[in-house]
Amino acid sequence: MPLNDDQNSDFDSSRLSESTASSSDSEYSRQSFTSDSSSKPSSPASTSPPKTVTFDELMAAARNLSNLTLAHEIAVNENFHMEHVDLPQNSSLEGRVKQIVHKAFWDHLESELNEDPPEYHHAIKLFEEIKETLLSFLTPGANRIRNQICEVLDADLIRQQAEHDAVDILGLANYVINTMGKLCAPIRDDDIKQLKATVNIVELFRQIFHVLDLMKMDMVNYTIQNIRPQLQRNLVDYERTKFQEILEETPSALDLTTEWIKESIKDELSVSCETSSSPGADGSSKPNLSPTLVLNNGYLKLLQWDYQKKAIPETLITDEVRLQKLKEKLNELQIIACVSLITSNMVGTAIVGLPDFADKLKRISAVLLEGMNKEKFDLKEALNTIGVQICSEVNRSLSERGFPTLNMEIQNSLVGQICSIVEEENPISSLIDKRIQLYMKSLLTLPSIQKCMPVIPGGLAVIQVCQFLLLLYE
Repeated sequence: MPLNDDQNSDFDSSRLSESTASSSDSEYSRQSFTSDSSSKPSSPASTSPPKTVTFDELMAAARNLSNLTLAHEIAVNENFHMEHVDLPQNSSLEGRVKQIVHKAFWDHLESELNEDPPEYHHAIKLFEEIKETLLSFLTPGANRIRNQICEVLDADLIRQQAEHDAVDILGLANYVINTMGKLCAPIRDDDIKQLKATVNIVELFRQIFHVLDLMKMDMVNYTIQNIRPQLQRNLVDYERTKFQEILEETPSALDLTTEWIKESIKDELSVSCETSSSPGADGSSKPNLSPTLVLNNGYLKLLQWDYQKKAIPETLITDEVRLQKLKEKLNELQIIACVSLITSNMVGTAIVGLPDFADKLKRISAVLLEGMNKEKFDLKEALNTIGVQICSEVNRSLSERGFPTLNMEIQNSLVGQICSIVEEENPISSLIDKRIQLYMKSLLTLPSIQKCMPVIPGGLAVIQVCQFLLLLYE
């Protein structure tokens, strides 16, 4: 890419962070950023008067969170990039307004250039803007091309030429296009060719600005790609520093995180008390809770979190979308495991143990459960269809092997049990959920998930929960 000559990555990194964060100062502010906090969560006994958080302090915290979110997404998401978005002109009010305003401007420019003699006031303004955009693409060491751009697109010189009717608008536009061709990424070569083929000067101006917008996105994405390794190396320290800055601006900024950890501690203490009160246990021993155990339990709670009704802990805001997708994937796998276990119990190992039969049931369930987390998805109807399809597949396999097919009573019972999976306190669903939670908890305590895998509990082999945990580790 021609943009990387003598590139100073620190300079580009700073410019990207500041420009992106300034456009979304308040986008990531959360409910916990309140203005009536009295003290930090770590000092509940403080008797200091309530601190009033000013609007500037609140916005500073929002900027810190916005920068943190951007840096985290760049570091953990290899596919993160910026895209040029064209607003829909028919369905969007903003898009229609933009279309009307832009059309009025380009029509006015065309009328000026068609006057006798032509009026170049707005055309010169456009060249000034193009000049600044081209200069923004250059690295600090690109002095030769910088001087050339400043010399050719000198607004004062163009005005003098315009006063004597000696300005060559088309020649200046061609210079701009050639310069863009030197600076753009290879993906824009076709766009440059289309610019060179455009004859109408007003349309040429319009397309030049469109391609410049695309080049800005290319520049941003190129910078993101360059700073990603550095962010990955320093992400932990950076996030710790940013959260400390947020906490100093708004002392209540981590209230949800504090409550989340307290709930995890309470859960672990409850489990420890139950264990100590069981027969044969030493009741005099005190619970021994490690920070890792508390955090692991807290993370597992996030896989059962109601993301629609309950705000996520502030320290995990940057991963909220990923955590929600993990929860949705786990819900789907849990239903598939329930379907497999019910089928196995109803039909018997003669059929379920056949090669690839379990995979067939899994594929049937996975296809029909696709989109199950969408609001309008009818899960009850999908489970009924899964039950019918499984009955059909089981009967086909039985017939191929000379066994009698399932009678209607057994088929209705199988479909009914599958449909009842979504009911509260369903024994099969509760059993599978408990096994998944215990298995994931044991996996999270391992020093290396790839080296020593515990035995997979019964009923979970079909859903490949290990692969899910690898996603969780990533």
